[in-house]
Amino acid sequence: MRPQDIIAKKRDGERLNEAEINAFIDGVTDGSWADYQVAALVMAMFLNELDFEEQSLITRAMLYSGEILEFPEIDRPIADKHSTGGVGDKTSLLVAPMAAACGLAVPMISGRGLGHTGGTLDKLESIPGYTVDLPVEDFKRIVKECGFAMSGQTARIAPADKRIYALRDATATVPTIPLIVASIMSKKLAEGLDALVLDVKTGNGAFMKDLDDARRLAGELVRTGEAFNVRTRALITNMGRPLGRYVGNCCEVFECVKIMRGEADGLMEPTTELSSELASHMLVLGGVASSHDEAREKIERALGSGEVFETFRRNIELQNGDPSICDDPEKLLETRLVEAVVTAPRGGYIVEIDTLAVGNVVNEIGGGRLKAEDGIDHAVGLRTECTIGNEVADGETLAVVFCRDETAAKNAVQKLRAAYRIADDPSEASELIIEVVRGDKP
Repeated sequence: MRPQDIIAKKRDGERLNEAEINAFIDGVTDGSWADYQVAALVMAMFLNELDFEEQSLITRAMLYSGEILEFPEIDRPIADKHSTGGVGDKTSLLVAPMAAACGLAVPMISGRGLGHTGGTLDKLESIPGYTVDLPVEDFKRIVKECGFAMSGQTARIAPADKRIYALRDATATVPTIPLIVASIMSKKLAEGLDALVLDVKTGNGAFMKDLDDARRLAGELVRTGEAFNVRTRALITNMGRPLGRYVGNCCEVFECVKIMRGEADGLMEPTTELSSELASHMLVLGGVASSHDEAREKIERALGSGEVFETFRRNIELQNGDPSICDDPEKLLETRLVEAVVTAPRGGYIVEIDTLAVGNVVNEIGGGRLKAEDGIDHAVGLRTECTIGNEVADGETLAVVFCRDETAAKNAVQKLRAAYRIADDPSEASELIIEVVRGDKP
């Protein structure tokens, strides 16, 4: 089956059948399709889209292009969560130990940050010594020993996705829902899950800025998970402001440790709330709680008793990290940085934050990457002092940015100051959790 025949068929708006999609993914995996042929078909898919059957077929082919994890020695339900990415979105660091402390096994395969969104692996590597490149055997062992493990995608997990995504990124074909679904679900389904909860962000700091687009993506993700016999649910959540108090890798780990130690302040409450909601839906779908209320109570007890905290500490030890950061979270924060204050240009109420601009600033000062191969500075970041709805005085501190030099700090302050819109009257508060999209499976 010639690549050019398959490309031409999709170019002309026709449906691809199972044999053609399998030939495509086999060609991606074994290298028999050249990059320009893969990119051409991806562009045809982008322009003409895929229907649900094609979407399911390509998800299945990508899934079975590699290894499907099995956990025969684990007697817990297996569940995970995935976020479409945002600014200050650090929930994985809390959700995994919350769910594990309450009786689930969480084999979390995560990614790195790209563009304005942070990556879980980058945050974890802020912990001295923490290893995220785990062999599959070690990954399984750690899940068994402490209830969760957090690792990057290996060459054995959905290998076709890695090559296709790199070409989508290079050819401006990332924002098409069927290929987003196939990319996300091929990796998550490879974890051998019983249940999956998805956090689909919407708002000015999200990949899906339009609520209708977020609804469509959430629906397709849930529909696909259920089609593969995984109990699946999606929460559509607000990314119209940075999540929590901190943005930046070390800073976000610091926030999560403070929460697990019971030392959270008011600006950290949204991080706790969203993490608890995601974990509680995992408990219900995983069958270790019979209702959402029971699940929330379990999580609150595990947080309050320190069980979540100790589960996190044990994971750090097993993944070769320095557990002393649990006892002294300030060790995560580098002190040899330039601290620059962002002040309010006028008095009034904060009615809007350009969250994309905030994420881009942290990226520009070294906390993120423009290309997958770029290095990052784990230490730089941002601490917010106010959020939407707060009343501020002229000159009051809105945020503090941590940079390597004065020039970067000056530029960051200027851009961050412009990211806050202040008005005479407060705006209506927007909900953190906008909707819950449920599947058909109980």
